[in-house]
Amino acid sequence: MMTVRIGIQRLCSDPSLLDGPVGLLTNHTGVLADLRPSALAAVDAGVRLTALFGPEHGLTGTAQAGESEAADRDPVTGLPVFDTYKHKGAELDAMLMASRIKTLAVDLQDVGTRFYTYVWSMYDLMAAAARTGITLAVLDRPNPLGGLRAEGPIRQPGFSSFVGRAAIPIRHGLTYGELARWLNTDAIPADAGRPADLRVIEMTGWDRRMLAADTGQPWVFPSPNMPTADTALVYPGTGLFEGTNLSEGRGTTRPFEIIGAPYVDNRLAPALNDRELPGVRFRALSYVPTFGKFAGELVHGVQLHLTDPAQLRPVRTAIAMLTEIRQRYPADFDWRPAASGRRFMIDLLWGSSALRESAPTDEVLGAIDSPLSWVDPGILSYPYPA
Repeated sequence: MMTVRIGIQRLCSDPSLLDGPVGLLTNHTGVLADLRPSALAAVDAGVRLTALFGPEHGLTGTAQAGESEAADRDPVTGLPVFDTYKHKGAELDAMLMASRIKTLAVDLQDVGTRFYTYVWSMYDLMAAAARTGITLAVLDRPNPLGGLRAEGPIRQPGFSSFVGRAAIPIRHGLTYGELARWLNTDAIPADAGRPADLRVIEMTGWDRRMLAADTGQPWVFPSPNMPTADTALVYPGTGLFEGTNLSEGRGTTRPFEIIGAPYVDNRLAPALNDRELPGVRFRALSYVPTFGKFAGELVHGVQLHLTDPAQLRPVRTAIAMLTEIRQRYPADFDWRPAASGRRFMIDLLWGSSALRESAPTDEVLGAIDSPLSWVDPGILSYPYPA
């Protein structure tokens, strides 16, 4: 197995790659291959690190979805911590100016999915950096889903939210550094009035065919409900169930790998297996979530078991699941309103109202399963295999 050398490792080997003082947007996923925290390793290497910035779930990752941590100082490095979650625009501009940094570095483990919020923390801070004249530097990391394919439709105008600030597919197929380059060209200028001064410290040894298990990097669960690399593989599809009245497995030890509701019965797993979806089999199970939807209630559903992760098409798999469930339980299935109550959550996750309002034909699904045709190959840091 080839070990990938990630951006933070390159920075620690050569602190002159970034001009200080440096701030670091990171959390518990920011570790080196030996599991040393990135912030501590950077300080020990001589990087002029003076401030830390935390996304959703907080710097140490203890907060549940939709929450962050209250700590204002990192107990490991002693550095001040700025909580970026639920801040944007002028608030982030003021935060960056108050930190007195010259460069804001980003070292977060993404999961390759549009509606996972870490990328939008980076986006909002990139816009703030553009407005305030601060350099933004991405310390690149592998996309755990690989970099060969995109899945799902492009987010449409009118459906911008913190689960989709810009018009990208659900499974985008890019590394953080590549995505930052695309955002800085296609989205940030309209938001900030100019592109950011962007730098990307690229990886060495990463191949677009690599999944998380192929990289030699440790898997650190990115958030409380993303425990395994398998969770990340299915999440671009099963994350859509957050927009329904089915449990997406929160409150169990295998969130997003388990889907169910009290009204589901044992017909669902065989019906899904009959579809012969690539890379996955389904097992009927019952469970009682400890929190989230149906907390304390008996729920019936399915667990996704990956048989060939490289062949899995998570978005198409989830659409097949949704189609089967809507057909079998039409009186029980429903879409869930967003937190504001004014929109449907599924519309924000999908990036349009098409999935909710129409039958899931290929035309409705958009670029459901394709090579990286949505993006200019010129932004790719790592070559697409011949």
